[in-house]
Amino acid sequence: MQIEQIYTGCLAQGAYYITSNGEAAIIDPLRETQPYLDRIERDGVQLKYIFETHFHADFVSGHLDLSRETGATIVYGPTAKPEFEATIALDNQIFEIGNIKIKVLHTPGHTMESSTYLLIDENGKDHAIFSGDTLFIGDVGRPDLAQKAASMTQDQLAGLLFHSLRDKVMPLADDVIVYPAHGAGSACGKNMSKETVSTIGNQKATNYALRANMTEAEFITEVTDGLLPPPAYFGMNVAMNKKGYDSFQHVLQHGLHSLSVAEFETLAEETGALILDTRNNGDFSKGYIPQSINIGINGDFAPWVGALIANVKQPIVLITELGKEEETVTRLSRVGFDNLVGHLEGGFEAWQKAGKEIDTVNRINADQFKTEVKIGESKIIDIRKESEYSAEHIEDAFSKPLANINEWIKDIDPNKHFFMHCAGGYRSMIAASILQARGFRNFTEIEGGFNAIAKTDIPRTDFVCQSKMQ
Repeated sequence: MQIEQIYTGCLAQGAYYITSNGEAAIIDPLRETQPYLDRIERDGVQLKYIFETHFHADFVSGHLDLSRETGATIVYGPTAKPEFEATIALDNQIFEIGNIKIKVLHTPGHTMESSTYLLIDENGKDHAIFSGDTLFIGDVGRPDLAQKAASMTQDQLAGLLFHSLRDKVMPLADDVIVYPAHGAGSACGKNMSKETVSTIGNQKATNYALRANMTEAEFITEVTDGLLPPPAYFGMNVAMNKKGYDSFQHVLQHGLHSLSVAEFETLAEETGALILDTRNNGDFSKGYIPQSINIGINGDFAPWVGALIANVKQPIVLITELGKEEETVTRLSRVGFDNLVGHLEGGFEAWQKAGKEIDTVNRINADQFKTEVKIGESKIIDIRKESEYSAEHIEDAFSKPLANINEWIKDIDPNKHFFMHCAGGYRSMIAASILQARGFRNFTEIEGGFNAIAKTDIPRTDFVCQSKMQ
């Protein structure tokens, strides 16, 4: 028996590849199938099952392409109603892979069809669970994403999750390994550990949601407290996972279509495509195609695309670093952005050499910021998460998280200057590009963000004034 966790950091997502005696199973695969096909060929095994723990909201699964390419059966837990051929398992149903078994434990709460897969080894011993979004390391799945589909409140779903954990998961032996679908950084939970594997015993000892003396009412209160609104693209990804989607190869072919400068201009205008520039924030600040949005590939790229662009059907044309075209298309497809009409051949340099108009961002370093800012008089916008701001921030700075930019941008006075920063420059350049695309030029962005500012003697505080967090 072999178990491999295939962890994708930018999505904080874990897929699992399991083999035993010539047969294999994959749990929660990502969109691109080639890495799995390579493993199957390398090991000389037959893919028998593709297990889905639930209809994912934060990424588009590779179940359909993988099933078409291998003939493997797609398996969902009870109550799932996909609009394609799949096996809908019964609670406690057992599937055999070589010399091992996978037992389906129906664990509703995160979603109604959510299921945990219990692996029983060659000796008949409970070895591991693949818990999907039911149980994370240090947390449990948020119960607010499936309210509409389930016709239930988040409190009712949380109550289901409480019983799923107590009745199906916590009774398992302490040495049973826990393999979750996500780790820290995913929006599917709120308190996930950076660790990506644990045991039942460890989670019962350390996970706040598994306290032995916890009542159902306490569980509901603690699990639902502090939940931030889910990213706008989540519902669209659920629909794609449930209804089906275009093949990854077709999406890749379109995204890799090279466009000359002239073709790029014409196509962007005819299709109303958003120009997405995925270069690093430093290069973008020095020169970019007007109206471009910068979300760098070297960061939490796909989640920010999903959160800020939101509509997966939005036509997109790409500006990438040379050689990064395929990676960019792949990472966009993982979160369902399939309407890619091509990329500018030669990247931004081709645009520049053609003598086309370019734009820049007013960016200064932390030392320049120190000389220009007047604490108490200058307006400073901190676009980090509220938790980062609460831990430490510049005195008199306002908290305006990037995720909420579509709300706070409405309150900006275009005639009043402000300084803007994040932690290191990645998020603030995203915000800068959005602001300038909407006509705002009255700001200065800080290179290196709070990490660089903290090395100066600019006054900082960890006191959170509530009026500054609006």
